[in-house]
Amino acid sequence: MTNTLIDDLSLSVPVFQAPMAGVSTPAMAAAVSEAGGLGALGLGAATPEKARAAISKTQALTARPFNVNLFCHAPAHRDTKVEQTWIDRAAPLFARFETSAPTSLREIYTSFRENDAMLEVLLETRPAVVSFHFGLPTAKQIEALRTTGARLIACATSLEEAQAIEAAGLDAVIAQGWSAGGHRGIFDPGSRDRKLSTEALTRELVAKTSLPVIAAGGIMDGADIRTALADWGAVAAQLGTAFVACPESAADDAYRARMEAGGETIMTSAISGRPARCLSNAFTAWGRDADPAAIPAYPCAYDLGKALNAAAKAKGEIGFGAQWAGEGVALARPLPAADLVTTLAKELQVAG
Repeated sequence: MTNTLIDDLSLSVPVFQAPMAGVSTPAMAAAVSEAGGLGALGLGAATPEKARAAISKTQALTARPFNVNLFCHAPAHRDTKVEQTWIDRAAPLFARFETSAPTSLREIYTSFRENDAMLEVLLETRPAVVSFHFGLPTAKQIEALRTTGARLIACATSLEEAQAIEAAGLDAVIAQGWSAGGHRGIFDPGSRDRKLSTEALTRELVAKTSLPVIAAGGIMDGADIRTALADWGAVAAQLGTAFVACPESAADDAYRARMEAGGETIMTSAISGRPARCLSNAFTAWGRDADPAAIPAYPCAYDLGKALNAAAKAKGEIGFGAQWAGEGVALARPLPAADLVTTLAKELQVAG
């Protein structure tokens, strides 16, 4: 596989910063891009107004390409009985923090597939790369984005998803292995997940699609990047957990302290309603034994999760946050983002 994608984006380091919503910032995206990688903004949880502000701020900090990521999830299939039962289950936790559980849940994020205002933001601001999680945009959205000259990329957790990305005419695919932190990019969370490692998935997509493949999940240093490129056939590596500890990230002090302490990560749907890998904490312990069918659909479950975390933090309890992290969390280094990219580049050269 050639590095045409990397050349076209003028990257000197084949490193993509993962666009983790709630963690990525314009300062971090710009720093990564200025250092020769591809910075990213995670805007799946942003309103069009906040997205425009974040893109504009990043463009003011760098003229180099960066990635803007959107969520393409299917609208929630609401079940009021399931939602009420989940609220009732959480009520004792809210009472512990001297507040009441919400009386109902909201669908707090709008899928990009149904967000004309967000599309208009992208058409106006024209980011160099637009990527998608949880699925694909509509054909009309893809056609519209093509007029901006943007490179279009989507995340896949399986060959079938990668083939759908290829059929949609996108430019590259991110192979998200089971060890990756944050939300699992699976298109349909109700379908069977083979839980492939980053290596196995990357190798399969390289062999069975014509798209450039970006390896993601468990990649923490230059030696890992070299392995992904030289042995697995990837054209680049996407790192998320490695950047959470950077001072430019939006991770709060509790999140950073938990990362520094290391520990177990767990894949859970209890926080948001979709499978996501995070550091184990009081929230994941509470949701560990929950029947998946008893968890409200994404993002309605996340409405409760965010309310619970806010109530806990108000009382000094830090164990109910969404502390997304991959299995390589113990290897994260709290370097400035630009220094981390430079370090990764040096390690990559030594490993070569």
